[in-house]
Amino acid sequence: MKQVAPLRYDVIFKKAFGQPEMFAALVGDLLDIQLEIDEVENDKVFIPSVGKVATRFDLFAEDKKNRLIVEVQHAHYSDTYERFVYYQCGAMVETIASSTNYRFPVTVITLVFFTGKKAPNSDGSGILVHDFEPRDLATGEVVESVYRKKHRLIFIFTNSLKKQKTPANYLEWMQAIQDTLDERVNEEGYTNPHIHSLFELIEKDQITPDEYARMKDEYNQEESEKEAFEEGEEKGRKAGLKEGEERLKETARNFKALGTLTEEQIASATGLTLEQVKML
Repeated sequence: MKQVAPLRYDVIFKKAFGQPEMFAALVGDLLDIQLEIDEVENDKVFIPSVGKVATRFDLFAEDKKNRLIVEVQHAHYSDTYERFVYYQCGAMVETIASSTNYRFPVTVITLVFFTGKKAPNSDGSGILVHDFEPRDLATGEVVESVYRKKHRLIFIFTNSLKKQKTPANYLEWMQAIQDTLDERVNEEGYTNPHIHSLFELIEKDQITPDEYARMKDEYNQEESEKEAFEEGEEKGRKAGLKEGEERLKETARNFKALGTLTEEQIASATGLTLEQVKML
């Protein structure tokens, strides 16, 4: 067993995949694309920003030879899916700035890793693909000749993998990322040499004091966000229960006004207690 820092933290995620070799290995295995890159930009921003809201990409690499941009994002529990749609579209729009027409000169692919949130379809593969492919309205057939570039936004939920459904090229990477969350990994369970290199990069002995400090800051922020989220959910639940009870009481009042049902019958019909009906 190897002691590792968990990939739930941005600082560790960027440490692991911010190196060109590891970034290219991940992309190569998942997308079957051989990237030719010398640099992975950390917290990439466009200046000036695209649209009214600034974007910041966790990890950003451009393969100029193959005219390809790949972004890798690490999502927090509170992040909405729409945020990454906006980022994807922002990157696509930015590429047109250097084009003489409206054709996208570069293919943009975004990989978003969720290490906390579960996939919205619990019986799926743990991977959702938004592929921007035009389809015939009647037949659902994909029409390949409309766009020259095949942009993709891919959501990857590491805690929702299914051995029977998750594609093999994704499965081992998702399992490896998920296994780091309890800070211990069994290297013998993995055959991919790049995953062994990943574990070495995030081994606890390789984490600097500054990185540990940033991990603690992230942990505190996550806890605050989680508490706020749960508090909001509880308030919403209570508000919903109260609203539902008020509607039942209004129905009971209407029954009483009609005078055709006994109080016992009204209580049975509405689900209110007999005492509640009598007090109306």
